[in-house]
Order: sequence, then structure tokens, then C-alpha cells
Amino acid sequence: MLDRAGLLDLLDQLGIAHATLDHPAVFRVGEGGSIKARIPGAHTKNLFLKDARGDLWLVCAKDDTGIDLKRLHAVIGSARLSFGPAELMVETLGVTPGSVTLFALANDPLHRVRLVLDLALAKADEVSFHPLENTATTTVDQAGLRTFLDHLGREPLVVDFPPLVLTALPAR
Repeated sequence: MLDRAGLLDLLDQLGIAHATLDHPAVFRVGEGGSIKARIPGAHTKNLFLKDARGDLWLVCAKDDTGIDLKRLHAVIGSARLSFGPAELMVETLGVTPGSVTLFALANDPLHRVRLVLDLALAKADEVSFHPLENTATTTVDQAGLRTFLDHLGREPLVVDFPPLVLTALPAR
């Protein structure tokens, strides 16, 4: 299984330009606003899911994307979905909760985990993911992301998720 250093070496071997910023651990999408402000590209949220048939899914979406887990199965053609167990995440992707990332697909040579990619990320000039640990963020451009996925033999299922819409509560 690759670790951070192995992943960055792989990016170098593939000729993928990348920039990594070290930062305090970030466990959830809502954390680290000041960190994100210093990092270019579309920021991400990554969900490791297991469906009722036992199939595994990695959903990578822009951080401001709304994902309805109760309806997602109908969109991606899976059985009902729930969050995958941490032990299975470690076994298949080599990462722990809080560090889930598209880059972890490098640790899944058997392609046990299917990739769902948000259209917003598929169109972004640059994308930023954790480099297999949540104490850093690595940014690559769209061409680099495609090179990485091609190297892994991965063709993502691209879904146009809606952005989250925040509404104010009515005044009393």
C-alpha cells in the first residue's frame, strides 16, 4: 500500500505537476476554512460507501455539493448505500476515516471500489485532495487528474450533483 511519500513519488513518475500544503489534521468538510483559502483548486469531500449488495463506492464531490444518500443509489445504479466500515476502508484503500481521497484508489489494484466523480470536479481546472493523510492537501490540474486515473485504469462515473443551497431562516 502506498503512503503519502509513495503517492507523491507516483505523481512525479507520471509527470503530474502537484503542490502539497501541510496543515493541521482536517476530519470533516466544514473544517479548515482558513486552510482552504490558501489552497488553489476545487476542494473536495470524499465518501466511502458500501451498498446492500456489498459493492464499494468512493464518491468524490466538490465540497459545496449536496449528496442525498437516500437517493444516490438510484442515480449511480447501486443498491441502497451506507457508509463503509473503517476496517474495510483501510483494507481496500489504505486510508483511515478523515483521510479518504481519490488518490487512495492507487491502493486498490483489484478495483474493488467504484469511483463516482462530481461533474464540478471533472470540469475544474485544479482539484485538491488529501495525499492519503488528512494533515496535508495536494493539488493537481485536470490533466494530471486524468493522467492519474488513466494510469490506474479508472473511468469514473461522472454525476452532476447540485451545489448545496443555504437559505436563511425567515425572520420572526
